[in-house]
Amino acid sequence: MAAPIFAQEATEERAENARLSSFVGALALGDLVKSTLGPKGMNKMLQSVGSNDIIVTNDGATILRSIHLDNAAAKILVNISKVQDDEVGDGTTSVCVLAAELLREAEKLIETRIHPQTIVEGYRIASAAALRALEESAVDNGNDAEKFRKDLINIAKTTLSSKVLSTDKDYFANLAVEAVMRLKGSTNLEHIQIIKKVGGKLTDSFLSEGFIMNKRIGTNCPKTLRNAKILIANTSMDTDKIKIFGARVRVDGTGKLAELEKAEREKMKAKVERIKKHGINCFVNRQLIYNYPESLLAEAGIVSIEHADFEGVERLALVTGGEIASTFDRPDLVKLGQCDLIEEIMIGEDKLIRFSGVAAGEACTVVLRGATTQMVDEAERSLHDALSVLSQTVGETRVTLGGGCSEMAMSKQVDEEARKTSGKKAIATEAFARALRQLPTILADNAGLDSSELVAQLRAAHQAGKKDAGLDLNEGAVASMVELGVTESYKLKRQVVISASEAAEMILRVDDILKAAPRKREAH
Repeated sequence: MAAPIFAQEATEERAENARLSSFVGALALGDLVKSTLGPKGMNKMLQSVGSNDIIVTNDGATILRSIHLDNAAAKILVNISKVQDDEVGDGTTSVCVLAAELLREAEKLIETRIHPQTIVEGYRIASAAALRALEESAVDNGNDAEKFRKDLINIAKTTLSSKVLSTDKDYFANLAVEAVMRLKGSTNLEHIQIIKKVGGKLTDSFLSEGFIMNKRIGTNCPKTLRNAKILIANTSMDTDKIKIFGARVRVDGTGKLAELEKAEREKMKAKVERIKKHGINCFVNRQLIYNYPESLLAEAGIVSIEHADFEGVERLALVTGGEIASTFDRPDLVKLGQCDLIEEIMIGEDKLIRFSGVAAGEACTVVLRGATTQMVDEAERSLHDALSVLSQTVGETRVTLGGGCSEMAMSKQVDEEARKTSGKKAIATEAFARALRQLPTILADNAGLDSSELVAQLRAAHQAGKKDAGLDLNEGAVASMVELGVTESYKLKRQVVISASEAAEMILRVDDILKAAPRKREAH
């Protein structure tokens, strides 16, 4: 018997076992998220152990990010959904489900003694054909502003139709397009701030020009300020303690204590004088501003805003064109932020500060309202997906059709390619087409419709040359996606096919899984 070469508790799974382990993990993950796919997808409730945090969501990336896995192949699917989320912002469930379906088909082929490398070759041929079909079906209205805006609204509606905002998708689609159009072609979503306020209903949400900060204006300061010159700082403004930690001061009378306090106050007064030399009328500090410096600033007619959290000052600096200062000796080198109007506004029960007419004209804030914290959180995730896809579409203006239409067009092209392919690779190429057809099947299943009947009708419609045929899940019939306005971003669909096929190939090539021995904790 051969001597073991692995350390104790290290494990090795080989050939069939390794493949089986990969397939089981990937398929289980695909099955977990596939019920969330499409406009009739269901939600998942995620509860964390030890705390009472509850997330209710149908966003693939959020679900996959929140679950802890032990299976290596399942982790690869989680990674591709993360990449999809970072690259395009939506399509995270689709990419995971397509990769799982490709592996499901591969498993059947391996059982019939087809080698994994042959399957990989077939999948390569198929994905190239699928991408060609997708490119042929893509439409570009980038040069026609009116048509392009309509495309963007349709994309936003399609993205939101599978989210919690689906009932008010027209309202939120317009809101998202309005926000993205303000970016003027930039994909920097930092300029769009989302503030969540529980209370009211979803349609009480609104888009506000400028930047809203969830803070209050200091005491004795005017509540509105025009032509603001803003100094954004991260500095300590407290006078009531000696700053050397652990220092002990011994005095032989209260007079000496008063002298110490006076010295502290003089030091702070000098700091405020240096701040005033910048010629500003608004001072925003990341840290607290205590009563004494606040009163000094108020006397000088400077509006003070304290404890603006770090993201707040970072964003404010970005949108007002200022810089965050920590020292105040060189006013000539400090870049001040500017805006036309600073005012205190009420949202629900809370007072907030709005900066209007900011230097970055594209900056805006979406205020989301909703009945519960979970509702508002899910609304934010939904809106973020829509904003991401729209900002990417402004860069890559081509669009394609949703509702299972582009998947069916791709599977048709892949089937044709399979007929021209010789050898066993052709069987793998056909399997890729079957996996693509699973996406419209799952859409129909999630809507409680007869998927076999509908997908067969859809396939026949595409064979008959109806290139815009897709599934109308509200009516339970095959319909024209152009007329229904079910539009998706070309970049999103392309990324789904590329990522899913690459992930499936990678998992297919695995024939050995080595697990290292867990690290032992040393006993003390």
